[in-house]
Amino acid sequence: MENLQEQNVQFPLIGTKAPEFIAQTTQGNIHFPNDFSGKWIILFSHPADFTPVCTTEFMTFASMHEEFKSYNCELVGLSIDSIHSHLGWLRAIETYSWNGIENPKVEFPLIADIKMEVAKKYGMLQGESDTNAVRAVFFIDPEGIIKTTLYYPASLGRNFAEIKRILIGLQKSAAEGVALPANWEPGKDVILPPPGTKKDIADRMALVKEKGYEMKDWFLTFKKDQ
Repeated sequence: MENLQEQNVQFPLIGTKAPEFIAQTTQGNIHFPNDFSGKWIILFSHPADFTPVCTTEFMTFASMHEEFKSYNCELVGLSIDSIHSHLGWLRAIETYSWNGIENPKVEFPLIADIKMEVAKKYGMLQGESDTNAVRAVFFIDPEGIIKTTLYYPASLGRNFAEIKRILIGLQKSAAEGVALPANWEPGKDVILPPPGTKKDIADRMALVKEKGYEMKDWFLTFKKDQ
């Protein structure tokens, strides 16, 4: 296979439409992202079935599936394995217990991407391997727009508290038109967009006085999370 460094590898960009595809999954065929219109989506890849780190991740995703659904978010997994490999691995996972997770059932779709068509569209094949996907994560909004991307090496398991934080933060920013400071967590102060004109600055200062917001400077104003 041609070395990946010599290929024109595609990386979907934040703010662009998620690349479309039709694929076979453990829950039947899907047309992505069209089948999930109106919902947030977390599309994620893992290097291979029947591998240790991936198993802990799928157990964790399965244990949090209902929680993600409560945020109007669907999970969709992928690896460059066959549908039969997927089904066998997921059945095995149902017998495991780890880290307080008991016999989890993976009920979200897991894409079989033997031909690597989806992996190539989403930049999941990188320098570690020509045939295994890295641990990629894509957050896609209800309009099918990519809002955040993460890439992890095969050796490092994902931080699921961070994945949940990102989802909640993206939803808050979209709903309220605010920005979120470093280390933001739900319940902490958020940031108002900076003023764009001198009049906006004067209006902001009046608003700060009226609402009791915390203004560090004309461009940096905090308000309590709602």
